[in-house]
Amino acid sequence: MPITINKNKVHEMQSSWYEWRNNCSTMTMVVLSLLVACFTGLMAQVTIAIPWSPIVISLQTFAVLLAGTFLGEKWGGFSMILYTALGILGVPWFSNMNSGLEWIFSASGGYIIGFIIAAIFIGYIFDHYNSARKPVQTVILMLFTNFVIIYIPGLLGLYNYMLGTGVALSISELLVMGLIPYIIGDLLKVALASTISTSILPKE
Repeated sequence: MPITINKNKVHEMQSSWYEWRNNCSTMTMVVLSLLVACFTGLMAQVTIAIPWSPIVISLQTFAVLLAGTFLGEKWGGFSMILYTALGILGVPWFSNMNSGLEWIFSASGGYIIGFIIAAIFIGYIFDHYNSARKPVQTVILMLFTNFVIIYIPGLLGLYNYMLGTGVALSISELLVMGLIPYIIGDLLKVALASTISTSILPKE
């Protein structure tokens, strides 16, 4: 027996999420932000080491993209600020169970700063521009967020870290160490996050 999808029902569910989120109390949104921060910390523990780079492959960016989608500009950004602040204060949920202020000044620190900017950016675009919620536009937005908003501060942080160790990387060396090995994984994360986002975001 074929399964039929009621498009009107789907639209109602998508719109109800935004309405529910916008009408939530501050305390509810703080709790949701903390849960998203916890999810980000959990995804940070799924890692693959790269022999020639201090940056590991992880699923953090998947959580970051969804943070802005689900929580919007204000609370998506807040969830990443919580993730960063609590990690600095000692919660061991940076990659490979790391924590502390020194992690922000490590090779990975710039990427974490990028997470905050990315969640705010993607939340703002989705909240203010209906056209961005369509499937193709969602993929483009998430690609831009992932490879520009996150990687620019990430690569700057990596370059600064390596410079502090006495190694001045060339542009090609920086890209080989901090970008190129992660492209395939990031494309998969963007594809999954875009699929999930498109299914929950109202189109109008």
